[in-house]
Amino acid sequence: MAFRDSFFADKFGITGRDLERYLAEALSAGGDYADLYFEYLATTSVSLEESIVKSATQGVTLGVGIRVISGERTGYAYSDDLSPEKILQAAHVAACIASGPSKTIKTGFEEANRRDLYKLIVLPADTSLEERVKLVKRADEAARSYDSRVIQVQASYGDSVKHVLVATSDGTLSFDTQPMARMGVMVLAQQDNGNPEQGYAGGGGRVSLDFFFEQKTPEHFAREAARQAVVQLGAVEAPAGETTVVLGPGWPGILLHEAVGHGLEADFNRKGVSAFSNRIGRQVASPLCTVIDDGAIANRRGSLNVDDEGNPTRQNVLIEKGILRGYLRDRLSARIMGGETTGNGRRESYKHIPMPRMTNTFMLAGESDPEEIIRSVPKGLYCATFGGGQVDITSGNFVFSATESYLIEDGKLTKPVRGATLVGNGPESLKHVRMVGNDLKLDEGMGVCGKEGQSVPVGVGIPTIRIDRMTVGGTA
Repeated sequence: MAFRDSFFADKFGITGRDLERYLAEALSAGGDYADLYFEYLATTSVSLEESIVKSATQGVTLGVGIRVISGERTGYAYSDDLSPEKILQAAHVAACIASGPSKTIKTGFEEANRRDLYKLIVLPADTSLEERVKLVKRADEAARSYDSRVIQVQASYGDSVKHVLVATSDGTLSFDTQPMARMGVMVLAQQDNGNPEQGYAGGGGRVSLDFFFEQKTPEHFAREAARQAVVQLGAVEAPAGETTVVLGPGWPGILLHEAVGHGLEADFNRKGVSAFSNRIGRQVASPLCTVIDDGAIANRRGSLNVDDEGNPTRQNVLIEKGILRGYLRDRLSARIMGGETTGNGRRESYKHIPMPRMTNTFMLAGESDPEEIIRSVPKGLYCATFGGGQVDITSGNFVFSATESYLIEDGKLTKPVRGATLVGNGPESLKHVRMVGNDLKLDEGMGVCGKEGQSVPVGVGIPTIRIDRMTVGGTA
């Protein structure tokens, strides 16, 4: 087999015969399946604080991860040295960990069909560090000019291009070039001698540098971060107790991601430790709720042409009108549970084993007007943005902090609130969804998901929704 795309062959210094040799060694102690994941990652980052560029870094990492599956046992080893000797050594280690009944690899490779969800207009390698520095300086200037009460600004920008090659013992070969760029701005504002308040905004996606000059500019993120900080200067303490909560569109979808999405990943369900285990076909949410995971949306942060196992991503319906329809499966979960992979096998890098993970997870729009949703609430809390949160997969219980929220009084948004936390249970909360807005919005492109020590980029989204029963933790 000869590579049709010589770029990848040159980047990793391998041939089709090499791949067959490495896979044969991976299966030399037996096993059902083996794959090779080659990765070349070039990164750049710039950060600014106190109007001074505090750091600027560029780097390249290169390596291969080798996996062997035998039944439910997985052997994994990696090498950052792509010499044949080191790759064969890593393959041997993985083979020994997952030894089992022997299997002969398929000779020759069939190249997977390619698609292009993220066209690179400008390669990061073709742009200077000075261009990136301009972006963070523009953000700093815009945030400081927004309001005289802004006292501190931090701005950061980072981009990367990852080249991956996945070869499997089933005889498939997949390539992908994955761009990523993200900008973030943090602002502190202070009034008189009061406590400083913080705002944060950021975004990006599988885009290149020109995106921030032409579509979502540094000024866009800087002004939003400054607005959040200034709004909080007039905030009152959050009320405590059970109340009606309205989630705004976009980033509040992070609550859906954490409280529901993780529980729908197949590894938790095949082990029977998820609140959603053994509930396919059952009502798990309000009939107003349809939840989707879609890794094939152009340019989105969580999107991939192929997942980190070489399988094409796709749209997966997880909950349809309140009925649980399926889980997110990687290759191992699909083999054990039956069915096919859903294109959700993901890993942080070649050093990490793939596992089922979300891509872009969101709730579909409903029919209600967002303003009517707010008018329908005599007393409650409106949450516009969220910070950190925690969820227990087994129980579905979660705790989230709302970084921008407002009291709802007599159907109107009134005072901004500080210190609000939402406490609840994922499946139970979805059952209390009473209204779903027609304003579905995806986040700006800043999500990072952590699981078992691995971080991957994700997207979230939600329309305005009304949840009739939720506990709010506060100090008032």
